[in-house]
Amino acid sequence: MKLNVTQKLIKDHLVSGEMTPGSEIGLKIDQTLTQDATGTMVMLELEAMGLDYAKTEASAQYVDHNLIQVDSKNPDDHLFLQSAAKRFGLYYSRPGNGVSHPVHMQRLAKPGKTLLGSDSHTCANGCMGMLAMGAGGIDVAMAIAGEPFYVKMPEVWGVKLTGELPDWVGAKDVIFELLRRHDVKGGIGKVIEYYGPGLKNLNAMDRHVIANMGAELGATGTVFPSDKKIKKFLRDQGREEDWIKLKADKGARYDIDEEINLSELEPLVAKPSSPGNVVPVSEVAGEPIYQSYIGSSANPGFLDFAMVAEIVKGKQVADGVSLDVNPTSRQMLTNLVQEGHLASLLQAGSRLHQAGCNGCIGMGQAPATGRNSLRTTPRNFPGRSGTREDSVFLCGPEIAAASALTGVITDPRTLEMDYPQLKNPKNPKIDNNLLDEPLPPEKAREVELYKGPNIASIPEMDELPDYLEVPILLKMGDNISTDEILAGGARVLPFRSNLPEISKFCFEIIDETYYDSGMNTRNHGGHAVVGGFNYGQGSSREHAALAPRFLGLRIALVKDFARIHWQNLVNFGVVPITFVNEGDYDKLEQGDVLKFTNLRDTIKQTSEFTITVKEKGDEIAVRHALSERQVDMMLHGGLINWMKERKIQNNK
Repeated sequence: MKLNVTQKLIKDHLVSGEMTPGSEIGLKIDQTLTQDATGTMVMLELEAMGLDYAKTEASAQYVDHNLIQVDSKNPDDHLFLQSAAKRFGLYYSRPGNGVSHPVHMQRLAKPGKTLLGSDSHTCANGCMGMLAMGAGGIDVAMAIAGEPFYVKMPEVWGVKLTGELPDWVGAKDVIFELLRRHDVKGGIGKVIEYYGPGLKNLNAMDRHVIANMGAELGATGTVFPSDKKIKKFLRDQGREEDWIKLKADKGARYDIDEEINLSELEPLVAKPSSPGNVVPVSEVAGEPIYQSYIGSSANPGFLDFAMVAEIVKGKQVADGVSLDVNPTSRQMLTNLVQEGHLASLLQAGSRLHQAGCNGCIGMGQAPATGRNSLRTTPRNFPGRSGTREDSVFLCGPEIAAASALTGVITDPRTLEMDYPQLKNPKNPKIDNNLLDEPLPPEKAREVELYKGPNIASIPEMDELPDYLEVPILLKMGDNISTDEILAGGARVLPFRSNLPEISKFCFEIIDETYYDSGMNTRNHGGHAVVGGFNYGQGSSREHAALAPRFLGLRIALVKDFARIHWQNLVNFGVVPITFVNEGDYDKLEQGDVLKFTNLRDTIKQTSEFTITVKEKGDEIAVRHALSERQVDMMLHGGLINWMKERKIQNNK
């Protein structure tokens, strides 16, 4: 059988299941990635499991989200993460070293390997010929402990690239084009694999940009072949020995076929407040801006920053505009200095921030009320910027630079200048100074975990009851993001290791009364939420499932789920069900009480069943998509309880 790259990667790592789309498979995980917004919980889970030492080939803990130190919470957690990385045998990337995805690409990513990360943009490293996927933190903890990662076998969506990008059109416009065609749920249940003659015109970091925002399509992952471009990238990083050639067999087929002619693309932007709200820049040209933001894992490369530097060189940023420059790695920042680009940016009036995620996750750089922010970040969900009623446009660096000069959203093709002809440095500076190597096992066992006062253990979860009567506390529409379920930002994320405190922010963007209402249901059977399509899109942070569960959430009933959030709900014992008849969504109202009887036996015996709307008497047909393994987890009340039971049984 002729195999594409995705199928080769899955076949080489398959430990259970069949490669039939939609069926559950178990995959061996070679590498893991955690960051500080999610990693604190992962390290607590490793401690709870009693892990001695990481079983993976390489696992890395990055500090890139929670860098602002307005009090002791973040620095205390950094010390905890550093001690946990030493104790469990992980790499530790210190604050200021950079964003996890490009740093991992530079230092650890290897073609032919699997990577699982507790960050939804882990898929960015699919640019390296890897099967790279985001997941909830507890799934990553399991992988670090040597357990397989379970996921539904995806369809492989082959995207053939032809032609060459025109001047003023960048890699961001390639993924924007797919979002324009298919919106934010077009990739659910799929791995996007790029191939074709157009690849020769896209370097490794161009591919990173495209792979990164596969998450915005809801895709399980994005895969590129490992070819000469990847070999060159690894050579520049001093790691050529890690390269292997990996490409699709001649005659390999895809479940879905699509083609993009790069030569036909034009500069695109995503309007507020969704990455799928894509239009040509010409449609919004002239809109005034308050902020132009450069950086994030969606445009993390040297050339992304060098492009902006060359466009603004010798000029001045428009009056009233903040040009925020967010370096994505310490190494890349060093090279910008070496090549003179940083001076051009500063002299033009830009504001330089530390290497990290920063404003992309709402950690500083929030825009002013009622003003437009233009960003090279991957997401513009409501409130994600840190300003509750924000207006964020997404774009590539060419548009961001042009607009910073004019003060309004600007098509860069209208600038009176030649397109900058840029290349990566011939001898780039390699900087490992803030990346700590894992300790050997014998030394790791001597390390004690440091726990500051803000770290709280995960409360025990009860088993799934057989009978439930739960009120609907919220009824929501389509495309509810995890940022709306539980916001990021400087107000919220410092409590990432303190579940009782972070739960106070649940659903506050949608309904400020949710926390109090949820607390009232905790000891009285719990509650349900109802939603539309693509519920839980966006970030992989498991707090968006764990915090509502802490407040009594037992049932999530929606039209369909985003993959990672669905998996997180399962992991923490929240029953994720969907409507058999989507029209039944209209029958339900906030405040209705849903009645479940004989629930434990029902989900074991069938995937479709009916529930009753108390008082109204309506019956609603619903279904679950749980595997036999996940049903068992659900009956135990979640993955932690399930693992504890397995450990008890194994010790008998």
